[in-house]
Amino acid sequence: MDHGQASNEALIAGRYRTLEVVQQEEGRTVGLGWDVEFGRPVTLIGSRLAPLTPEAGIRRTVARILRDSEAMQLLRPDGAAAVLDVIEDNGVLWTVTERIEGTPLGELLARGPLNYVRAARIGVGILDVLEPAHRRGMTHGDLSPGQVFVREDGGVVVTGFGLVGASVTQRVTAPAYASPEQARGSSAGPAADQWALGALLYAMTEGRPPVKDRGDAGATLRAVDRLPLRTPVKSGPLTPAVTGLLRRSALERVPEPVVRASLERILNGDLEESAEQAPATGPNAALLVAHRAGRAWSRPAVRRSVLAGAGLVVVASSVAVLATAGHHGGAPTAGAEPARSGPPAVSAAPSGDGAGRTLPTGASRTGTASPSASPSASPSSSAPSAPQPDLERFVADEGFSVDLPRGWKRLGTTRAAQDTYRVTFGASKDPRTLTVTAGVNLGDDPVAVWQNLETSLKSTDEDFARVGTIRAVTYQGYPGADMVWLSTVDGVRLRTYGRGFLTGGGRGFSLRWTTPAADADSKADQQTLDAILRSFRTTSG
Repeated sequence: MDHGQASNEALIAGRYRTLEVVQQEEGRTVGLGWDVEFGRPVTLIGSRLAPLTPEAGIRRTVARILRDSEAMQLLRPDGAAAVLDVIEDNGVLWTVTERIEGTPLGELLARGPLNYVRAARIGVGILDVLEPAHRRGMTHGDLSPGQVFVREDGGVVVTGFGLVGASVTQRVTAPAYASPEQARGSSAGPAADQWALGALLYAMTEGRPPVKDRGDAGATLRAVDRLPLRTPVKSGPLTPAVTGLLRRSALERVPEPVVRASLERILNGDLEESAEQAPATGPNAALLVAHRAGRAWSRPAVRRSVLAGAGLVVVASSVAVLATAGHHGGAPTAGAEPARSGPPAVSAAPSGDGAGRTLPTGASRTGTASPSASPSASPSSSAPSAPQPDLERFVADEGFSVDLPRGWKRLGTTRAAQDTYRVTFGASKDPRTLTVTAGVNLGDDPVAVWQNLETSLKSTDEDFARVGTIRAVTYQGYPGADMVWLSTVDGVRLRTYGRGFLTGGGRGFSLRWTTPAADADSKADQQTLDAILRSFRTTSG
């Protein structure tokens, strides 16, 4: 490696000597070093010292980094570097790790774009680290090329856990890889890591990050928040995963199990058959079942898309299933007034926690108001209606309840920042799904919320088509709006009816009913949708 030679005289904190600087990016320096006290090689990662919260001084910041790094070593010993020391020196926070036998991803990117297979392999390696961290409730929040090291055997090591936890800002370094919610100053959840993964995959294949670094952190963050992203043209079969991860709404991003399935199919050289032959087990089972059930509904010919720049034919993968799982659905009945505001969403990743419970038909409901006779009526305008004979009550621990077709269960849950989530319901032999999302910072115009989502869907769903206009309505006394749209998954045309409403303070909910378009106008489908709209209630403030 041809690295710049650093001064051998200056010691960091009087103990660590920098031998070579192997990478520099905005706010971060990565170097090979030497521990003069114990005579051992180390890796030195210097990060800009971000403003800290009043209650979190340097000591607590150091303690958090050490604690999170230790946890990652236990969770993923081959994917997380062992942290030896964390020190502050001249306004720079230095994380000292055992010598990492790998090349910083930023150095690889400096040599030019990678082919999509190698990018997929590195992406799987990053997921190997992120997924167990997220299951444990840990968010990286500062993922960038300077925090990813690629070993000669293809394995990946990720550094930097705990760095942003005590900061008053939501990004410390590499603002070009910040998520839109971080750019706006919101708290970082696992969805921020999903965005960063999408940005890394984009950079690996396109040769540049999706948002150009402006040289000034503030200017770059404003660009992340406001400017449209350039469509990837060199990502080939990686494109669905990249565009699914780079959705501006945190809840619209493709869940990690679905991204993994897509990347692994690329590595296996099996872009079509694996989606049909893979057993419906593991963390992606629910989505595979929904995928196959949807195809069995009308048994059309499989639609194939030729990805520009790759010259390869690929079948819509589980990524496409995810991207459409919350986007397509049934149409409202003639008497159902539309309303929608809630947060944008993606397909939900199976949670496995089974949170929530069903109550027998006729059981009392938990809610802040009794269901109204009509979806558009005020809660006080009529008495509660009992669930239909084929429905049962589901009370979710997230804070809502709804009547669902008997036998339906939670297929998956995705959470972004605090108080934002997406829950998808369905059954293995039923191609229909209901997705409930809750969001914050939505503004005060429910029509605008749908308009923003429509822009996102158009950029990622090739066959997206809105049906009619976005209609402003009143739902249970709240301002709302409805949008209906079509898209295609593996040859099956699906229709989604979305109803959302704002509950105040920028908070809101959306209900998305997805069903094969051929059946969207059936009486049974409309009756179920009407029952869902009548029965949905929030059960917490």
